[in-house]
Amino acid sequence: MPLSSLPLAPPPAAETRLVARLCARDESAMTAFYERYGSTLYRRILRLVRCPATAEDLLQEGLVKIWHAMPDYDAARGRLFSWSLTICQRRAIDHLRSAPHRLTCRTVWDEEHAALHQLPSTGSAEYLGVRELLHALPPAYRRVLELRFFEGYTQQEVADYLALPLGTVKTRNRTALQQLAGLFRIPLPA
Repeated sequence: MPLSSLPLAPPPAAETRLVARLCARDESAMTAFYERYGSTLYRRILRLVRCPATAEDLLQEGLVKIWHAMPDYDAARGRLFSWSLTICQRRAIDHLRSAPHRLTCRTVWDEEHAALHQLPSTGSAEYLGVRELLHALPPAYRRVLELRFFEGYTQQEVADYLALPLGTVKTRNRTALQQLAGLFRIPLPA
């Protein structure tokens, strides 16, 4: 029997009461909902957007959407938290896909990239000239490393951002690291 056809376990009585209060537009129920789920929803949004202020805004928008969509909630299809998490995650993903967000990210990256060329080579441990060495790499490999190591993306996030298969990102990452190691003359483990 497929999992989708299995009946869901009944929600706890406290959740059933909370749902009833939310559907009845009890504002204190929204406060209770926030106290129960708000921090977890915030952390999940923050993991996606990586900006605390943006995560707070998106959580607020998500809570408003949850409040207005409560009549559409169906306990037979899933738990309140799962439904709420889906709403908040979709809001965060919509934000990440939005043109203004992508333009902002691109502008910030371009400004950082331009400032990079103005930095003097100090020879300190913090500044080894790695960014300059990236220019010796093919652009496709360079972009993967920039996203991975300077912007903190995971390999899966790089694949999603560049619309590439995960295997391609992994190969470019490994090949680029091998080429950089060769420039530094550092042997890498096989």
